[in-house]
Amino acid sequence: MRLDDLKETVTMALATLRANKMRSGLTILGIVFGVMTVIAISSVVNGLNRSVAGLVESLGSNVLFIYRFPAFTGRPTTEMLTRKQLTYDDAAAMRALPHVVAVSPALQYTDNTAPGRSGVTAIKGGGKTMQNTILTGVVPEQEEVQELDLRDGRFFNDQDQQRAARVTVLGHDTAQQLFPGVSAVGREVEAAGMLFTVVGVLEKQKQAFGGGANPQDNQAFFPISTFHYMHPEELDYWITLKYDDPKNRLAVEDELTELLRRRRRVRNELPDNFAIFGTDTLTRLWDQITGGLFLLLFSLSSVALLVGGVGVMNIMLVSVTERTREIGVRKAIGAARRTILTQFTLEAIVLCAVGGVIGIVLGSGIALGVGHWVPTVLSPLWIAVAFASSCAIGLVFGIYPAWKAANLDPIEALRYE
Repeated sequence: MRLDDLKETVTMALATLRANKMRSGLTILGIVFGVMTVIAISSVVNGLNRSVAGLVESLGSNVLFIYRFPAFTGRPTTEMLTRKQLTYDDAAAMRALPHVVAVSPALQYTDNTAPGRSGVTAIKGGGKTMQNTILTGVVPEQEEVQELDLRDGRFFNDQDQQRAARVTVLGHDTAQQLFPGVSAVGREVEAAGMLFTVVGVLEKQKQAFGGGANPQDNQAFFPISTFHYMHPEELDYWITLKYDDPKNRLAVEDELTELLRRRRRVRNELPDNFAIFGTDTLTRLWDQITGGLFLLLFSLSSVALLVGGVGVMNIMLVSVTERTREIGVRKAIGAARRTILTQFTLEAIVLCAVGGVIGIVLGSGIALGVGHWVPTVLSPLWIAVAFASSCAIGLVFGIYPAWKAANLDPIEALRYE
């Protein structure tokens, strides 16, 4: 088909859509919903992927976590819960391993009076109270291991650790709530019935999901020797280890495994009774979640697009019936079957393309609106895929009506009333 004929065909298709606005709008509703779903969900997933990647990057690619049972693997088994806890001496022994840069054993307070609220309590200061603050006991190396950024003051040092000084470093939100508009450094706060001097305030920490407060910003760090006086009942250590180079991970894991099996006296024939994992564990968990989201995306959009495609086929068959005499006239004056076939196929494609454009606009609007609560990123790739899918639906479901129009007998078509 020549370019002029193609332009004329597209113009006729658009004129047909304008002449039947209500019918055309209802016909492409399924296409609109399908494309809108693709754009909205893909934007949310892309935004969350970027946030999770940023969080993992902030944790570091050369960091390992050691605990008595695996994290992010569902409910621990009875055997896991009965395992011997890791100790401060275990962490101290890890410092002597090759490639190890820093080791930070940590304890958190568990509020047993509030089921399901692990590691939370209230902290007071400046005449105000901050609820659900995470109380954490760590060593000075925590600043290096976790790469904490201080907004004000300093982190506690080895001297604070040795003399069990009553000092604390507050999270960003905790300091803002207790001492709004003023520096928290040098002021006193109360936690676990004891008074502490604030020596530092952290910057806001990265989080995987936007919207709302980050629980890690409502936190108070104490020297672990001080934490023992606050909550002597807490002895379940979580150990974070930083090593020199990501390429040495396997060697570090092997050395850690050998060290802990020896210290925990695990017999050769028995499996490890501890877990060593890195930030890639979080990445794998997130990939599983997003896999489910993408499955939902394709299911919802496919159903909507199929419904839209059936609607397009139906309306095109009606259009062929209504324009039977017109088709007969065109054939009588020399229009080829290929021209008729192309015209009606293009009409179906244009109809679906219009639905695709509307769906992209609505989906982008929803993504931008949802962006106030969760991170969203519009993907040019998914916009192109959604638009191409809508055009493909028009091609697939428009072929039969176009074939039917192209094969009408011109004499019978001219007699049609």
